[in-house]
Amino acid sequence: MSAVIRPGLLLAAGVGVSDGVFDQTVCLILDADANGALGVVLNRLSAYDLEAVLPGWGPLVTFPELLFDGGPVSPEGAICLAEPARADEEPPGWRPLFDGIGLLHLDTPLEIVAGAYRSLRIYAGYAGWGPGQLERELEDHYWHVVTSPVSAVFDADPSTLWRRVLRRQRGELGLLSTWTPTPELN
Repeated sequence: MSAVIRPGLLLAAGVGVSDGVFDQTVCLILDADANGALGVVLNRLSAYDLEAVLPGWGPLVTFPELLFDGGPVSPEGAICLAEPARADEEPPGWRPLFDGIGLLHLDTPLEIVAGAYRSLRIYAGYAGWGPGQLERELEDHYWHVVTSPVSAVFDADPSTLWRRVLRRQRGELGLLSTWTPTPELN
């Protein structure tokens, strides 16, 4: 399989991934070029309290009002994805990426952020791949390119996102949504 790695690409971890980091994750690619790719894990919650880390942001984020674990790279940093309330506006501090979703600078005053976004989520850390690494992982079925609505980025139930994203796929890929790591217990 040859997929063009680009911003907005959605990846579901393969069933063979059992590294304790990316097991049953859904990852959104935010940037890709000759130097590699960068993305965030959409369905992992962080162990850190959002209000403790970024005071005042808790009431502004989309349900669940928690900090997400974006990946193992630079976990002390944060990435904020946001979708403006009005599609025809680019609020201050926001930079578009794809399909109405963009990056929001976390130094943006909270008074400007409040009410300006339909959806907003903050990720501690990110996932990163060196040149050619993600392409090799796709060939080895560590990741599957999946189709899903943009709403998956701000999904309200991250604990079931991986299975629901896979269930929407056609053919054998859709069957992976029923995978269990212990089939002998079925």
